Amino acid sequence: MQKVNINELVKGMLSLQDQGEYVTALGIGPMSSSLLQASFELAKEKDFPLMFIASRNQVDSMELGGGYVCNWDQASFVGAIADTSKKVGFDGLYYVCRDHGGPWQRDNERNAHLDESIAMELGKQSYIEDMKQGFDLLHIDPTKDPFEMGKVIPMETVLQRTIELIEFCENERKKLGLPEIGYEVGTEETNGGLTSTETYETFIKNLNKELEARQLPTPTFIVGQTGTLVKKTENVGKFNGESAKQLADIAKKYGVGLKEHNGDYIDDHILLQHLPLGITATNVAPLFGTEETRAYLELIKVEKQLVEVGLLKVPSNLEQVLKIQAIKSERWRKWMVGEQTKLGVEEVLNDQELTDQILDIAGHYTFNEEEVKQEIEQLFNNLKECSIDGDRFVVNRIKRSINQYVECFNLEGSTTKILEQVEYTLL
Repeated sequence: MQKVNINELVKGMLSLQDQGEYVTALGIGPMSSSLLQASFELAKEKDFPLMFIASRNQVDSMELGGGYVCNWDQASFVGAIADTSKKVGFDGLYYVCRDHGGPWQRDNERNAHLDESIAMELGKQSYIEDMKQGFDLLHIDPTKDPFEMGKVIPMETVLQRTIELIEFCENERKKLGLPEIGYEVGTEETNGGLTSTETYETFIKNLNKELEARQLPTPTFIVGQTGTLVKKTENVGKFNGESAKQLADIAKKYGVGLKEHNGDYIDDHILLQHLPLGITATNVAPLFGTEETRAYLELIKVEKQLVEVGLLKVPSNLEQVLKIQAIKSERWRKWMVGEQTKLGVEEVLNDQELTDQILDIAGHYTFNEEEVKQEIEQLFNNLKECSIDGDRFVVNRIKRSINQYVECFNLEGSTTKILEQVEYTLL
């Protein structure tokens, strides 16, 4: 299939909107190899483009600490995506995207309160590797500033850092002789300052003016705060349709797509509104990891019952291993609320209800742990003895959760529609 770049893809989507044909693209957080498999299978079946969005904590160069997802760096991440695409026989469109790139975007960089100059250099180093490995979109997000915790970062500071990073990436891209890429700017974080339609438009206007003066490309996406907020395994935010429509209209006026973050755990009646509101794309990540964890827990229940009726002798220890590893990872703190963010590991381990809750929230952070992988293999082998394909069940469970967005976002058949539109606009 003809590969159109991500800028052309978004232009095609905006052009479709003008004809009353609305589509919202889905950015998928790459939580595991099973999620890649599920994504490609469903996209092949339903003809929609894929966007894989990797944060620096998830995927990064080994010199910067690597990533917790499958221990992928940029090269092995891109390789795994290509291999899965080939394995599935996918011939559609897919895009590899950096989510929340830039300074202080790795937990260790922020926790160490690195000086701005050092943090910017590390962010740039990560971007260079992204581009070398063929990433299609870079999210420029310099707002995770450890020196401004709890405060709104001045717009001038965000603008200056954003321009510096885009200029750096474009210069490096040209030096490397690489093709055009897309840029995403802004953040859903309230400290990023883009929480009103007025500041949103001012930011786009000022950013585009400065970029055009330097002969730099304007953004493909700009992130807007639609009211979504994920905590635990819920969307605790209050979606604001009126604000979302205004943000989408402003973005489109400047030829940019509105990107929503925190699209997890949203009911259908809200997801369906994304089309007429003009939200161009939505990112979803932890939900798919949680669905995979829940799939394993369902299989563990089956395994236990098969042991009880004498069809299996030795069960795996996956549930216990997942719980311990999830709690010890401490990555659940990001998703907790109130005083629970400060609980000690031993306190959690001694509270069965909280342990189960954290397993649900943070189980996916442990999938690459060797002990976890061994227990998953044991679980699958046990079930195979009883003619149950555990791996297939997990992939299908993830496909079900992705399909909610495919249905609500009018994605089925969208690749064909977008390509037709792109061909028309290029004539």
